[in-house]
Amino acid sequence: MANYRIEKDSMGEVKVPEDALWAAQTQRAVNNFPISNLKMPRAMIKALGLIKQTAAEVNFDLGLMNETMKKAIVESAQEVIDGGHDKEFPIDIFQTGSGTSSNMNANEVIANLATKKLGEKVHPNDHINMGQSSNDVIPTAIHVAAYMETSEMLIPALEHLHKTIETKAAQYDDVVKTGRTHLMDAMPVRVSQEMSGWASQVKHGIERLQASLPRIAELAQGGTAVGTGVNAHPEFAERFAKKLSEKTGFPFKKAGNFFESLSTADAAVELSGQLKTIAAGFMKIANDLRWENSGPIAGFGEISLPSLQPGSSIMPGKINPVIPEAVTMVAAQVIGNDVSVTIGGQSGNFQLNVMLPMIAYNLTQSIEILANAARVLADKAIEGYTVNTDKMASLVDKNPILVTALNPVIGYEKGASIAKTAYAEGRSLKEVALEQTDLNEAELNDILDPLKLTK
Repeated sequence: MANYRIEKDSMGEVKVPEDALWAAQTQRAVNNFPISNLKMPRAMIKALGLIKQTAAEVNFDLGLMNETMKKAIVESAQEVIDGGHDKEFPIDIFQTGSGTSSNMNANEVIANLATKKLGEKVHPNDHINMGQSSNDVIPTAIHVAAYMETSEMLIPALEHLHKTIETKAAQYDDVVKTGRTHLMDAMPVRVSQEMSGWASQVKHGIERLQASLPRIAELAQGGTAVGTGVNAHPEFAERFAKKLSEKTGFPFKKAGNFFESLSTADAAVELSGQLKTIAAGFMKIANDLRWENSGPIAGFGEISLPSLQPGSSIMPGKINPVIPEAVTMVAAQVIGNDVSVTIGGQSGNFQLNVMLPMIAYNLTQSIEILANAARVLADKAIEGYTVNTDKMASLVDKNPILVTALNPVIGYEKGASIAKTAYAEGRSLKEVALEQTDLNEAELNDILDPLKLTK
């Protein structure tokens, strides 16, 4: 550090960059954890700002802080909430497991800002952290960040994807395609029916998230160090949750049991599991699109995804299904994040979970990338793709599995013989059935009508 100042904490002096808003404890963490260069996500920084702002307001209401101090803290915290000082949060995600370093980072930054506004010393522990502990602040921040991001980003994105799928399905309600099981030809389905499965997956994903949010709405704030609420006013927890709910419009409430909310991350693990389920659904939808788009000559070629960019640095004219591929990678990342969150959730030792920063990073990342992937999938793949109806009709017409519809009339064994002959000789099913059964052409046209078979 060419230009630095000296800051002090209970361990002594430490050099801090001259223009940094943080102080000694943040700097010690920066020095101690040069591990990944992954920082606290924006959602967590915003949540920390909301917590510090709300705590100051509650402490003022309880007569524990004067109005000028409260005003300086509230205004400073608002700057953090608004994203004005994200560069002042330099600590690596892989830090002390309680997230104490990040809590103190927020305390020091807001204290420094408030000191400048107030014209007198605002202490990061005595004032910004009043009635709080890192042990309840960080679990609360995880829940606040996850609740807000899920409600404001992910659910609206999934609703948009669901609507886009249903709109596209309605355009092709009368188009019949070859169904596939085991990637092998099966009985026909309508394009709209296949897409209805995708829409249902997305709809159930929304419902799963909504079912988990009530547990995320429970806040650890007020439990302080070990769940007993030591150093916090007896009314702090209830007032905090009420005020934060009024501020955000979300139904936050005091945790039913602080000893659970400090020592476990069960609600975060539950939500992560729902995100994993949605990711698995995304993988299915994206891979269906990739298979249907494959070709254009040697693949299925049933649909044409929008052409977005050249697909090869060596093969001119090649176009790849880049959006579905990106979505499958997002799905893989979210599934991997869930493993990490699950392991983190197992890491509660007595009165504290010691993997909170990692849980925070992975959970919020999963929410954000799923939300972004949902919108990209809707807007750049599903909305603009076209169905190659002639190719679909040709494949359906050649499909020997249509013989299944004749089973009630001619029996399974006879149907199998007809299907094998049609496939081996490259002939249409109707042609072979006319030779090997007593059914006439009109009867066969009626029984083997692909659209009728989908209804």
